[in-house]
Amino acid sequence: MNKPTHIHILGICGTFMGGIAAIAKQSGYRVTGCDANVYPPMSAQLEAQGIELITGFGTEQLALNADIYVIGNVVTRGNPLMEEILNRNLPYVSGPQWLSDTLLRDRWVLGVAGTHGKTTTASMLAWILEHAGLNPGFLIGGVPQNFDISARITDSPFFVIEADEYDTAFFDKRSKFVHYHPRTAILNNLEFDHADIFADLSAIETQFHHLVRTIPGNGLIVCNGREASLDRVLQRGCWTPVERFGAEDGWNIDSENRVTLNGKLQGVLHWELLGEHNRMNALAALAAARHAGVPVALGLEALSRFKNVKRRMEVKGRVNGITVYDDFAHHPTAIATTVAGLRQKVKSERILAVLEPRSNTMKLGVMKDALPQSLKDADRVFCYSGNLGWDAAGALAPMGDKALVIDDLDVLIEAIAAAALPGDHILVMSNGGFGGIHDKLLKRLSCR
Repeated sequence: MNKPTHIHILGICGTFMGGIAAIAKQSGYRVTGCDANVYPPMSAQLEAQGIELITGFGTEQLALNADIYVIGNVVTRGNPLMEEILNRNLPYVSGPQWLSDTLLRDRWVLGVAGTHGKTTTASMLAWILEHAGLNPGFLIGGVPQNFDISARITDSPFFVIEADEYDTAFFDKRSKFVHYHPRTAILNNLEFDHADIFADLSAIETQFHHLVRTIPGNGLIVCNGREASLDRVLQRGCWTPVERFGAEDGWNIDSENRVTLNGKLQGVLHWELLGEHNRMNALAALAAARHAGVPVALGLEALSRFKNVKRRMEVKGRVNGITVYDDFAHHPTAIATTVAGLRQKVKSERILAVLEPRSNTMKLGVMKDALPQSLKDADRVFCYSGNLGWDAAGALAPMGDKALVIDDLDVLIEAIAAAALPGDHILVMSNGGFGGIHDKLLKRLSCR
């Protein structure tokens, strides 16, 4: 059987599937794809690489005569193109399975799993390997500013991937990460999330256990030593050496950023990133890179030049003494650590937190009661309640006059602009585009 040379990707404009498209193109495949909404920036990135994009899921796309159809998890039964693929018995595969079978099989995969910090930690790890001259490939759910691309394939045996626990496809309800067979695996943390597909934390722990079962005995698990949930995962069975970070034994970092391994000083981390969560991310990346042969001193040197990821406390602009930030935080724990990190930086200056509860879990309202505590370090809170199916005002009522809930984006921007004072820090948190609020807000502030 000849190797397929033309793949057609359904759901191509998501970050993950767009990354697959990019590295498939780099590997010499003809790549076409479709999505319900084809728009910048992903559409521009893909078209710049010579990838033909089609809006919608019309059955006329079968005339392309692709060798195989790669299916993103946005595609469901009832999708007209998918239905016709099934009716005609055409070859199809999920994105993670295609990636595993086609590009990862003979590589040293370094997978980064966890509820929080996957994108940042994977970016740190890829950059450490790059700085060490190992020229890694990678597929990351964001854009590391040290690379300015989210995915690439190289001739290096090393490949860093963000190992997501979300399900693979409508026909494969296993987590994506079970397909990757990492030799080096980071288990960064584990909390309840993705309430749309997981019933409880135990269900997610089971998926992490399935991941652990795929890691070879000559590999390495780098595990957060502070997480009882990850302890439970490993207690269900582990056949691989484990190095822990953040606990008494293993990897640690103190308040002066001195890094130790089993009590022995490895060096000092010099960087400008904020928050304890990023210090933990750094430990995980250093440990994983060391397993791939990078000395800790060289890893620390790389992290001193790490530029973080777009949409991770990214400064979008400063107007009249007011700074506007963009951050991807959408889970209460991520919100809390993001606000706390900014608080550490700005001291007593005011933080105006602006939140769009947009993730599937947040839209379900499963974690709404945790929001007041997660936002406690902010001076003012502005919540956009458009398209929510629960009472955001009621959830934030414990914050009193400190919180304001508005369901109209233009009205929200006006309220933020009216409240902002010179010296303030406006922290916008959403896992989506939030209606272009950053630029609109900066423009409005410049008109005062």
